[in-house]
Amino acid sequence: MISRIDLRGDALPEGGALRDLLPRADFDVQAALEKVRPICEDVHHRGDAALIEYAEKFDGVRLAQVRVPAAALTDALAGLDPAVRAALEESVRRARLVHRAQRRAEHTTQVVPGGKVTEKWVPVERVGLYAPGGRSVYPSSVVMNVVPAQEAGVESIALASPGQREFGGLPHPTILAACALLGIDEVYAAGGATAVAMFAHGTESCPPVNMVTGPGNIWVAAAKRYFTGRIGIDAEAGPTEIAVLADATADPAHVAADLISQAEHDPMAAAVLVTDSAELADAVEKELAPQVAATKHVTDRIVPALEGKQSAIVLVDSVEDGLRVVDAYGAEHLEIQTADAAAVAARVRNAGAVFVGPWAPVSLGDYCAGSNHVLPTGGCACHSSGLSVQSFLRGIHIVDYTRDALAEVTHHVVTLAEAEDLPAHGAALKARFGWQVPTA
Repeated sequence: MISRIDLRGDALPEGGALRDLLPRADFDVQAALEKVRPICEDVHHRGDAALIEYAEKFDGVRLAQVRVPAAALTDALAGLDPAVRAALEESVRRARLVHRAQRRAEHTTQVVPGGKVTEKWVPVERVGLYAPGGRSVYPSSVVMNVVPAQEAGVESIALASPGQREFGGLPHPTILAACALLGIDEVYAAGGATAVAMFAHGTESCPPVNMVTGPGNIWVAAAKRYFTGRIGIDAEAGPTEIAVLADATADPAHVAADLISQAEHDPMAAAVLVTDSAELADAVEKELAPQVAATKHVTDRIVPALEGKQSAIVLVDSVEDGLRVVDAYGAEHLEIQTADAAAVAARVRNAGAVFVGPWAPVSLGDYCAGSNHVLPTGGCACHSSGLSVQSFLRGIHIVDYTRDALAEVTHHVVTLAEAEDLPAHGAALKARFGWQVPTA
């Protein structure tokens, strides 16, 4: 059901050579870009009419309007299962605790007497958030996008999610209920690249945004790439991933269950076990078959994901080598199920989120850990972070110098300007002092 990669016996290669040995899904955003380009431009030119046409073509729904009526949001929250509402409320409460603590304070540095630089943090003015539809419904993604934006102080928040045929062309009612619970009343029935284009260009019903965040399929990722520069983005999210670094102390039933839980998302989802214990690898494989057989989405998602080239059991000589492998892999979600798991986790450099020990599974982080589940994929954790309050803030430096403070440093500025063959830069300072360079 799942392949093996044996890296035992020889010294592990360095850098890219090691990454190339590890499993990864095929995810060609550049090829998808060429297909979404005309769609994005069509939305630009025809606005809501294009969105309505594409909703019928791609989602099989005929919309009367793109914006979700306020009554639909109110009705969805009123009709929400009380247990689901309580779970969402707890998810929101925990996420607010974590994200509120991420707020950045304004800070002033006195560089010299009379010269200071203040860094202030300003939220993005308007954002468009995306909650996927399709195979599953993700009210948790509404929480994970909205809460950090709200805690950052974003004034204008819009959310898009694909319309669903069984709900009269509206997004899934649980998505709508989550929006209403969080006080988001600007919601659109738009999916994929069309939603990103709507946010980027603006339409008759949706003003343009400054930034788009949220996970989605390859068409969402391609549209984000297309509009990068016009709007800010969080990331080009690829197929979801779990890596588990485990040794002989791990419970194979737990490891198998966690691999399956990630494979449940999508046939392209990646499930990777890195271990120095061949016995654990064997035991996990034995656990997979009965656990897979006992769950849902077996043939359409889980089995294709576990059997795909993106999933594998990777055998290494030691936990130390395992650390090198998971750092090279840069997983979206990384579980550490080893002896002294906290100490091992503290040494991880590249991961979207790290889950320590047997009682912190990825599923906890998906819903109620308080952490954010919008995380870098495809190895991007080596240079990018997950969604946070900081994602929605811009740092602005405010430079405040007196005449004397400027005079004291003018000769250095002039020297550097001339070294770069930019004499007018220096002249901008000389003009303030009668075209003479003040004595240092």
